[in-house]
Amino acid sequence: MRIVVTGANGQLGTEVVQLLDAAGHHEVLGLDLPDHDLTDRDHVLGVLTSFEPDAVIHGAAFTAVDACEEQVETAYRVNCGATRFVADGARRVGAHVVYVSTDYVFDGTKDTPYVEWDRPNPRSVYGRTKLGGEMEIDPGWSIARTSWVCGYHGANMVKTLLRLAEERDTLSFVDDQIGHPTFAGDLAQMVVKLAVERVPGTFHTTNQGAVSWWEFARAVFSAAGHDPDRILPISTDQLDPPRPAPRPANSVLDGLAWRLHGFEPSRDFREPLAEVVARLQAD
Repeated sequence: MRIVVTGANGQLGTEVVQLLDAAGHHEVLGLDLPDHDLTDRDHVLGVLTSFEPDAVIHGAAFTAVDACEEQVETAYRVNCGATRFVADGARRVGAHVVYVSTDYVFDGTKDTPYVEWDRPNPRSVYGRTKLGGEMEIDPGWSIARTSWVCGYHGANMVKTLLRLAEERDTLSFVDDQIGHPTFAGDLAQMVVKLAVERVPGTFHTTNQGAVSWWEFARAVFSAAGHDPDRILPISTDQLDPPRPAPRPANSVLDGLAWRLHGFEPSRDFREPLAEVVARLQAD
């Protein structure tokens, strides 16, 4: 297949491109800044109609959650406008689109995990703009919602924790926000499956294992051989300074649609966590 990957230099995009290259039978075109500005409609349409992909994995996004609260128009331009242009180009060449979305489309108030058919109700600019991107996706295409993404490439919480472990005696993390940590390598396998098999619909694509940020930080410390008791719990309202964007208290995404399709469940996050930490420590 001929496959376009947007956000190709990011932590997910890098894994997707490497996975497709390793398969040995795909022609892959990676798009990312500064060479490819997806908010430029003419450029996007030109690239897609020239390459004529069979599928587009659209992972590019403005993901700085707090910055979105201040740069509202930029958030809409990148997360909604660029997605509209990608969708336009894909329709012209008959490509299947996989749009990578987020747990932030939900308000986080549900008492149980969110399934794919729950009604979104985003509370932040980031969540609203990613939901806006979902609205640009045709019914026959794929939406892959994920959460708490981290991995070997790019900036993420695992790398931050390993750095802070060397700099501070104790750290504080919130214990009243829960979700599924998701590792980019495992997520890449899920979105590539949706692209190659042209599976329509919305899917929750995360690793398994619901934890709070405090519990996740402790797991990272344990995987790295540090004392997890150095991680102290606090509540969201104790954050100083408070974060500009509201976070969903419950970000747990239940992959019900994935299971209903008979697809293999993803791993518990602790397995890829151990692999990534070992790789980072070996560098």
